[in-house]
Order: sequence, then structure tokens, then C-alpha cells
Amino acid sequence: MIQRTLVQVATMLGGEVSGSQGDISIHGVSTDTRSIHAGSLFIPLIGENFDGHNYAEEAYHKGAAAILWQADHGAAPRDVPCIVVEDTLTALQRLAKAYRKELPVRIIGITGSNGKTTTKDLVAAVLGSTYEVHKTKGNLNNHIGLPLTLLMLTETTQFAVVEMGMSGRGEIALLSEIAEPEAAIITMIGESHMLQLGSRDEIARAKVEIVTGMPRDSLLIYNGDEPLIEQALGELELPAGLRRLRFGREQGNDRYPLDIRMDADGAFFTLNDSAFGEMFIPLLGTHNVINALAAIAVGEAFGASPSAIAAGLRSLQMTSMRIEKLTAANGLTVLNDAYNASPASMRAAIALTEQLSGFGRKFLVLGDMLELGEHEEQFHRGIGAMLSPERVDYVFTFGRLGRFIAEEASAHFPEAQVRAYDDKAELAAELALLARAQDLVLVKGSRGMRLEQVVQSLLA
Repeated sequence: MIQRTLVQVATMLGGEVSGSQGDISIHGVSTDTRSIHAGSLFIPLIGENFDGHNYAEEAYHKGAAAILWQADHGAAPRDVPCIVVEDTLTALQRLAKAYRKELPVRIIGITGSNGKTTTKDLVAAVLGSTYEVHKTKGNLNNHIGLPLTLLMLTETTQFAVVEMGMSGRGEIALLSEIAEPEAAIITMIGESHMLQLGSRDEIARAKVEIVTGMPRDSLLIYNGDEPLIEQALGELELPAGLRRLRFGREQGNDRYPLDIRMDADGAFFTLNDSAFGEMFIPLLGTHNVINALAAIAVGEAFGASPSAIAAGLRSLQMTSMRIEKLTAANGLTVLNDAYNASPASMRAAIALTEQLSGFGRKFLVLGDMLELGEHEEQFHRGIGAMLSPERVDYVFTFGRLGRFIAEEASAHFPEAQVRAYDDKAELAAELALLARAQDLVLVKGSRGMRLEQVVQSLLA
């Protein structure tokens, strides 16, 4: 984490030390009094329904060495070491950018409609086989989270693998300018954020903003199966010497799989490079093999050997709730994919469930996909229409939009095999009574639906 004197921090973020205690040592930063540790700098942020300045003195008494103070909030607290700034959020971002420039770290940025976190974990696993690597924790991938991630880096960190999320135009550009990634990955363009941006074309334009802060001779790795990425890149002035590498399922890409097979523990695959033998990832789904191709490309670009890359992928440690394969107390197999959902990721998870063999009956528990804008009903009905009683046995839905999935599925499933719920506890209870040890259950929905509660009920 950042370790500087108060005066050094003030210079980095463009503020002024209040008082004469500029030689105080700062060890890390925090924006939340619940995570204050001794010696940290407390940065009070301001939101629609909160103002961190109200907790500044509490943070100091909990161990913070100093606090930022926004000038328009009147006089800073007396007897508390402070840096006065025009805007605390801007100051946080400036501090992160300045700290990043002082470090020898090499940064990999990752964006895309789906697969960011999985790809982050895959890239960190590949690079971690050879280097000291830090990766984004949890969902710290926005205009606040990314600066906090950079400020967690140590002087000895060799690589940082950071997610870049967004909800509108200009946000990825800001994150790229702060982080200045030496390599970047665009995983895919889906329908997430359709509510804010209105079309997949606009989503593609927002994602390619990741090149904005990239230095000359950097590397862009992107999904070559998606023509909108190439189209959006053509509208930009790209960094000088930018190298491009395309990955995907299609053979026209620089990296593509030759063969994919899955068992209960993960996916085996070969790729179009004789330097690599058969690879394995402890993840299920063809879409995750495609994500792994991007991670392999990063490893190759930064000098990891094929054997080290293969070992890194095998040792992958995943962020939770992204197609975790779990076993309930009674032996039931549960695929927990409750972290988030979009039409693309929903289709991929369903396809995986259909492909897996060796199980009795297959159950789908599908919740609302949020933030899809005016076409939300159409997207949910599309999921219901693609379901087949020849490949899955039961469809349980949860939520207002989930009912559209159920309505479409009901047109070609036996009546008792499609059930729509508004009560999560009722859904979990009826599913637990019906599902048996040899069965398979997929649980998938947007984060706001909290379907991990159904998973927890099944596991118990």
C-alpha cells in the first residue's frame, strides 16, 4: 500500500497541508470508517445520501493518521492533521494516478460486458506463475474502486490486473487515464448497460475507451468474434504503435481453440499454437475457455513460458459466485452463478448446463436480468424461447421479469415443469423437495436478485 509523508501525499494530489504536521507518515488510504487501520489517510467522499466528512473525526479517533478535507465544507477539524483539497473524489483519483507513475508496476486493464472478473482471475493466475501480482479485490472496478486498488499496490508489485467497469460513456476513459495500462483486454460486447447506453454499438464505443490512457507500443487483446469492437476502434485515434491481438472461437482470430472437452471438474482444450499442449482450467463452460485464451495471450506477451502458463491456469483461484460447482449435503450438484446476469451470460450458463453429462435431472433457477432498458421483456422472453425440455427438465423463475422467461418456456414444456415465483423462500423450499442427489441445479440471476440465498438453502 502507499507509504508517504503527509507533505508528499499533498503534493501528489494537489492539496495543502493544514497545520505543521507534514512529516506524519501515511500508510494506505480508506474511504470507510469500518476499514480504518492505524496510519491510514481517511478520504471522506460525498454521495447523494451521505457525506464522509461527518465521520472524519471518528476516523481519526479510530487510528487514521490524517484526513482529506474538501474546502467548501468550512474549517477543517481542529487538532486533526488534514490536507485541504477542492474535491475529495478528484483528489483520490489524482493520488492514485501519481502513485501509479512512481511505481515500476506493469498494469493489465480488463473491460467487457461479461467475463471481466473471470478473465481478471485467469490473467492473475497466469502471471502469478512467474511474477508478483496484485488483482482487483471484489468489485473495486469503478471511479472509486480502481484508484483504491492502485493505492493498495506495494513498491515490489510487478503486475497489477485491474477491472474497469462502467455505466456510461467516458467512465472507462477516465479509468484508463488513471491506470495507464500497458496491456488491455476487451472480453466481449453484450447487452449489459443497454438501459444507460441504448444500443450495443454505444456499449462497444464505451468499452474501447480503454485505449485512451494506454502508452505507445502497448497491447490490446480483444474478442475478434465481435465486429463491433473493430468498428468502434476505427472511430478512435489509437496510441502510437498499438499492437492488436484477437482471440475467440472463430479461426480467423490470432488465438482460437482447436478442441474443447469438459468433465465435472473443468475444461480441457488445445489451441492453435504448437508450443502449448492440452490445457486445463478448473472452470466449466466454453465461454471460460475463450476467456482463458486472452489470459494466455497476456502471459505470452510478458514472457511467461507455456509450462508456467499451464500451471497458472490449473492453480486458478476464482472470485466466488461465478459458476462455482458446489455439492449439497445430500449430494445434489449446484452450479452457483448468482453474481450477475445478462442475456449473453445467461445463454452461456444454460448452454453449459445442457452440455454437462452424468446427472439425473437438470433444473434451471433463473432470476431477473436487470438494467436492460426498454427491451427487457424481449430479452427475457428470448431466454424462455431457447429452453428445451429435451435438454433440461425443470425451469424455476424468480422475479417480475423472470415470469416472461416462464411464459415462453411454458409454451413447449409440460405444465408442471415450469414454475414462476415471487417468493424466494417458497422457490427454495419446493426445489429442495423436488431435487435429488443425482440431479444438477443451475442458479443464475442479476446481483440485485440475491439468488445466492437459494444456493445457501440448497446446500443446507
